[in-house]
Amino acid sequence: MKPNSVPSNKTALVIGANGVIGGNLIDYLLTLPEWNIIGVSRRGGPDSPRLRYISADLLDEEDTREKLGSLDEITHIFYAAYQDRPTWAELVAPNLAMLVNVVNAVEPAAPNLQHISLMQGYKVYGAHLGPFKTPARETDAYHMPPEFNIDQQQFLERRQPGKRWTWSALRPSVVCGFALGNPMNLAMVIAVYASISKELGLPLRFPGKPGAYHSLLEMTDSGLLARATVWAATDPGCANQAFNITNGDLFRWNELWPRIAAFFELETAPPLPMSLESVMADKETLWDTMVEKYGLMNNSYKDVSSWPFGDFVFSWDYDFFADGSKARRFGFHDFIDTEKMFMDIFEDFRKRKVIP
Repeated sequence: MKPNSVPSNKTALVIGANGVIGGNLIDYLLTLPEWNIIGVSRRGGPDSPRLRYISADLLDEEDTREKLGSLDEITHIFYAAYQDRPTWAELVAPNLAMLVNVVNAVEPAAPNLQHISLMQGYKVYGAHLGPFKTPARETDAYHMPPEFNIDQQQFLERRQPGKRWTWSALRPSVVCGFALGNPMNLAMVIAVYASISKELGLPLRFPGKPGAYHSLLEMTDSGLLARATVWAATDPGCANQAFNITNGDLFRWNELWPRIAAFFELETAPPLPMSLESVMADKETLWDTMVEKYGLMNNSYKDVSSWPFGDFVFSWDYDFFADGSKARRFGFHDFIDTEKMFMDIFEDFRKRKVIP
């Protein structure tokens, strides 16, 4: 038996273990006694009963094989890794290579591999390119490449025939939850932006495009996504299927923004389009002062900043939502109120002393 494990018929290999998706997936798996978990990331992490970490460079084929090629106990791969790049085209090679390297390393070594879970998003529907068909459905046609989400799924589709394992693809909207040093964490963007606004005595202004304030949107809670991911990976009826996974409700920023401001005891002022990446670039010294002043966790400004992602989300001056009924038809019925989700996450940030 491996160290820090218990007798179990399920061992999860979580790729991207320190991200908002992978980290919250591990937290959920730890509540399920039948699972042992191995988390993989560049940074590694602290081991605990039923959980151990492996630090690996997934872009390096040899290092991936060396670190993962002896894991004969793996039954489920949960792939949630992501490498950021400046352009959509540049995202393809590294993100496809990491998945290929993982499967090439683990599949030959793990005779009881049952399932590979792939984390995707609405880029499959072209949502990042501009106004797209809404509600987006899993049966919608692909768009003109480059698009790494599609390439990753097609790799699994080509690899799977004749194998004992199956795959699933989860397509959440913007995922919200706790994670540090994550390039795509909207809840952290809002919380730090609001905290700094309050420290400067400013109202909370929506910084996005004018049309974005009125667009129809949805979000995906990281805990709900974790539950859906495990469901799709373990329900035989979900084999080789893609699922949109969302909270189940819709909102507009013009309604939610004042309620977010109220949580931080702030007034609102009319929206003002501005690049958070630009206006927040000089706030590191202020943040360091706030960390000391309020006794916050000593997190670097870089680790709590995802400003380019905030600019990206707040630029959506078009509707951004998908049809989540397929997951319900297949048996997943969880939902969550998005306003409550944000308030619970902000409260969690405060308890963790991430924000004042």
